[in-house]
This record gives sequence, structure tokens and C-alpha cells, in this order.
Amino acid sequence: MPRGVDDRVVILDIDEKSLQEVGRWPWPRDTMARIIDKLFDKYQIGVVGFDVVFAESDYSSGIRALDEMAKKELRQVAGFQELYQKLRPGLDNDGLFAKAIAGKPVVLGYYLNSDKDAKRIAAIPEPVLPKGTFAGRNVGFTTWEGYGGNIPEILKSAASAGHFNPRVDDDGVIRRVPMIVQMDGAYYESLSLAMVRTIIALQDKEHRIPAIEPGFAPERFVNRNYAGLEWLKVGPLTIPVDDEVTALIPYRGDKFSFPYISLADVAFDRVKPELLRGKVAIVGTTAPGLLDLRSTPVNSVYPGVEIHANLVSGMLDRKIKQKPPFMLGAEVILLVIGGLVLAAIVPMLSALWATVASLAGFTLIVLFNLGIWSGAGMVLPLACSVLMTGMIYTMNMAYGYFVESRSKRQFTELFGQYVPPELVDEMARDPQKYSMEPKAADLTILFSDVRGFTSISEALSPEDLKEYINDYLTAMSGIIRHHRGTLDKYIGDAIMAFWGAPVADGDHARQGVITAIEMQRECVKLREKFRARGWPEFNIGIGLNSGPVRVGDMGSQVRKAYTAMGDPVNLASRLEGRTKFYGVGILVGEATKDLVKDMVYRELDLIKVKGKDTAVRVFEPIGVESEVDKKTLDELKLWHQTLRAYRAQQWDQVEVNLINLQRMDPRSELYKLYAADAAAFRRNPPPPGWEGVRVFDEK
Repeated sequence: MPRGVDDRVVILDIDEKSLQEVGRWPWPRDTMARIIDKLFDKYQIGVVGFDVVFAESDYSSGIRALDEMAKKELRQVAGFQELYQKLRPGLDNDGLFAKAIAGKPVVLGYYLNSDKDAKRIAAIPEPVLPKGTFAGRNVGFTTWEGYGGNIPEILKSAASAGHFNPRVDDDGVIRRVPMIVQMDGAYYESLSLAMVRTIIALQDKEHRIPAIEPGFAPERFVNRNYAGLEWLKVGPLTIPVDDEVTALIPYRGDKFSFPYISLADVAFDRVKPELLRGKVAIVGTTAPGLLDLRSTPVNSVYPGVEIHANLVSGMLDRKIKQKPPFMLGAEVILLVIGGLVLAAIVPMLSALWATVASLAGFTLIVLFNLGIWSGAGMVLPLACSVLMTGMIYTMNMAYGYFVESRSKRQFTELFGQYVPPELVDEMARDPQKYSMEPKAADLTILFSDVRGFTSISEALSPEDLKEYINDYLTAMSGIIRHHRGTLDKYIGDAIMAFWGAPVADGDHARQGVITAIEMQRECVKLREKFRARGWPEFNIGIGLNSGPVRVGDMGSQVRKAYTAMGDPVNLASRLEGRTKFYGVGILVGEATKDLVKDMVYRELDLIKVKGKDTAVRVFEPIGVESEVDKKTLDELKLWHQTLRAYRAQQWDQVEVNLINLQRMDPRSELYKLYAADAAAFRRNPPPPGWEGVRVFDEK
């Protein structure tokens, strides 16, 4: 928060002193009329807004009794009627107040309520946007049923009026105010927005109040769940709003961040004129008996009138923070990246250095968050990242070694624990033919891994986590075994399997690809099951590769295991690690793709992974040729044309094709990745001899 005092906005406070000197609230309207006259005539105030409502007529002057006598007892008394007509205008307090504010930049306030049997008291202004303005868009407006407005005579004389209802969060704290609300299908503005529009009108030669123009995100980002309303354009100002059309309150600091002047001092001429000249004033109250003290992030007892002052100041300074929908994705990315880095580093370090690394990670996350806040003016939630850092540190320090040790003890050294029973039976018929001694063989190797498993571990209790991982491993292992695969090992939440050993299989590549596709289908079922139990989102990445390896019983004198080793194994592991980068569920190497001819593939890239000097083509299997529809085939055809244009550095063609592809599949991470690459290469062309190879230095 910038802190300090913003003296452009002044709060005219109906405080305890005012109540003692002038009387209990509400004051007679003739008193309010005299105060308005002083504010504009003597003090030359700029704009006055009321965080109070004038919902009832003022009969304190005795005008009601006088009217009754004029209509009944003294109706025929000529002298009385003449005196009555002469005295009545001076006793009409509401008329005096209406006359005082007429033609002046005065903005009235009113409140709304959402009860089903809500009453509608007095009057509110015409809507700022008519019915049908947002037809066809699923905008999450706050909807109200009733109101407490101002009496019509006063409302007609005011320049404008706006509601002063905040948006109270579930914890009872006020962080946002609806800029526009909905009632009876029409749309009404807030008090702060109405005041800002009035301020802008004063700067206009013709004193026209500017219209409110809704601002929408590009159509390609809008869908039935997201209406795309992200800002309101008011004259030269752009006001960011969220999906409920609320604005985050830009608190300057604790209460009294704006000058407070007792309204009694205005009434009795005790204020220096320079303190009010040209200022924006909001009439409100800090008196506890008038019940306008609110809970806010900066103080649990905070004057409600100062909330509007913060908003007016923030809008004029263009300091309203943004929280667009994509910040949720940014938060997830930060959690995933931070979690993976900490989860990889902390277990390898001593207790002291693990503590240092965790503190460093915490510091970097906070600094990055503050940079987004102050530099970009955006709100990126911080709590989850801080909790993640602490939980990863705690879990790794306290339980990491134990969990890892227990997992390793569960590995088996016998064929029967990782080979399907039918293969064990087949091997038992001719045991002399099979041996656990290492040998060379052509295999297809599969790696599967749960995405974001660290975050999942943090979110679940130990019992739920056990059931979560057991359900996953059981389901996927069953599919691997059904397709005659050999379960090599479980590496935490990862699975390694292969085809072609110990029983030779000339169709090992096809078995592996079909298995990977069925695993992704099973993933969808598990995701729905886990979601129904309130567990975290479930996704897996699968890497497949084929080639000559060494397979057999390998290890040390202390421990051995039946496994496969070699460059194709390493590449399969690297491909699994790249699935998230390309936004796909399965990646296969070119060797596997060449062995399975009846499968439709999407070529994704030409890459160099860590540990390899030569580039390899990677593919995503789409499905068996006979099962892939024409729409998908057309999309693949256009994609492969785009990939050729990309490698030929035809950036115009690439961008045009990607726009069409993103229309076909707006959720595709692959198309977004290549769109960003094409834009970057357009700015900084690749070096001579570039062949479109992407180099990965990390595993």
C-alpha cells in the first residue's frame, strides 16, 4: 500500500461531535440545505457524494400539521390561507434541500437488498445500462430485489446517484465493490463510479456525464462459462472488473488515509476554505451508533465511507488492481513449477541446505508475487504458494526418506510380480528357454507419470493418498498386463513397463501404443471418480519408445532387479517428461511410430533431449486409422502443413494456420506454444542453418 494521505478526496464526517452539536441523525433537511450552500458557495467544493440516504420526507418543520389545517379546520379562513401560501415554501425542508442541490455536482447514495420479500422504498435513478445490454453473455452480475432510495423530489435534483453496497466475502471481509449490479434486468452503478463520472463531467466543456462502455476480451477467449467482461470504459478511464463485475478496493493504508472534517465544523463555519476548495467530498459517518463500520483487510473496524474514498482515488489514479481469469492458470503454473523444483532439490540436500533452499524458494515466490502486484498491477494469489513451500519442506524433511524406503521395499525380484500371469504360465511350460541373465533385445518401453503429484500429495491425507495412488497403479497395471506388458517398476507415482521380454513379441510396439491409449481412457474414468470424492484433478503423461536395449537381472551384489537399460529407455523417459510441455497425454518416438503402421499420428516436434546429441521426431498417437473421424484428419492435415511452414520459417503462413487451428481446438496447448514461438522468431529470427530443432536441457 502506498500509505500517506490523499487530500484530493475529503470525508465530511457525521461524527460524535456532529451529533452532539447539531443533533441526532437524520438532521432537518433545511440544515442540510444550508450546509450544501456553504460547501459550494463559500468553500467552492468540487463534487459532493452522499454515503447516506434520504428515504423519508422531513416533516420536522411542522409542515404536515400546517397542511392538514389548511385542508380542514382553517380552509375557509382567508387570512390564514394567504399566510399559509407565504410561509409554506420556507417550511418545506425537502424542497429546500432539493433546491440547494439542483444544478450542482451532487451524487446521492442508496442501498440495495436481495431478500425475496425485499421492499422498494422511495426511488432510485434510471439504470445506466438498459435491459438487454449483455444479452447472450453469461455475466455474473450481483442481482438485487429491493432498494432503499431517496425521495423523488430530492433524487430529481441530484446530478447522479449510485448504490453503496460492497461485496462481502465469505470471511466477512470487504475487498471488492460491484461497479455495476443488476435489478429487474437493468443495470445500476456504484456510488464511487457515479462520483467519478460526475468528476469527469466537470472537466468536459459541456459538462456531459460520460457513458459506461463495457470492455470485453477477444471473442476467441469467450465461452459459455466466461463472458469476457474485463473492464469498464468511462471517459478517459479504464476500470478493471472481475467476473462478478466487482472492482478490487485499492486501499491506500489503514483508516484515515483521507482528510476527515467534522460536518459540524462545516455547519458552523470552522473550516479553512483552502481545505475544501476544488475537492471531492463524501458525506459519511464514523459514529458507532450509525452502524457504518466495516471489516476490511487493513482493519477490522473501518469506516464504510472510506471504502468509497479509496475507490474514487484509485479510479482517478488508474490504480485499480486487475485479477483476470488467466491468473488462476498463472497460480497453478507457479505451484507446479515451484513444487517440482522444491520437490526435486530438497530431498537431495542436508537438513541445513534444505532449509536454505526452502527459504530461498519462499523468498523468490514472494518477490515474484510482489513484482506482479506492483509492476503489472495484477493480483496473483500468494497463500497457496507459501503453503506449498512449507508443506514440501515439512513432508520431505519428516517423511520423505521413510516413504521412499517403504516404496523400494515393495519392489519384487520375481517374474510373477511384474509379468502377467498368463505369461508366467507360458514361461513355465519351457523354463529352460527363459533366463534372467542380461541380453540384447528389441523392446518398446513405456513411462507413465501423474502430473502435479507433489501438489496432490499435499492436498490429501495419508489414508486418502494411499487409496488415490493404489487405485491409479492398480488400474494402469491391469491395462499393461492385459496387453502382455512387463511391469518393470513403480517409481513413486511413475510406472515403467516394456514389451518384448522376457517373452519375445514381434508386435511389441503396437501393444505399447494401444496400451498407452487405453491408459488415457482409463484416466478419464479415474478423474471422474476422484473428482466425485473431492480429490485433486488427475492427469497422466505417457512416453513410449522402441529400440535395442539390454534387459535382464541387473543391479549390485546387495540388490538386483529384472529391468531394461539403454538409450531407447532414456528417450522414453524424456518423452514422458515432455508431454506436459506440449499439452498432450502421449508422446512416442519415431522408432515406435515406424513400427505401427495402422495408427494415425500427429507429429509434434523435432527435439534434442538431455543426454542425446541427435534430434528425434516425436509424435502423438491419435488412434487407429479406422476409428479417426474426418474432422480430426482435416485438423491433422492443416497442422502438418503448419509444421512444414514453421520449419521453412514461413511465419505468415504459420500464424494464419494457427489461428484456424486454435478455432478448431481453442484448448490446445500445442497451438499456443507454436504461436508464441512463431511470434518470437518473427522478432528474433533463428540462426542460419536452423532446422526447427527444439533443445531441452532438463530431463
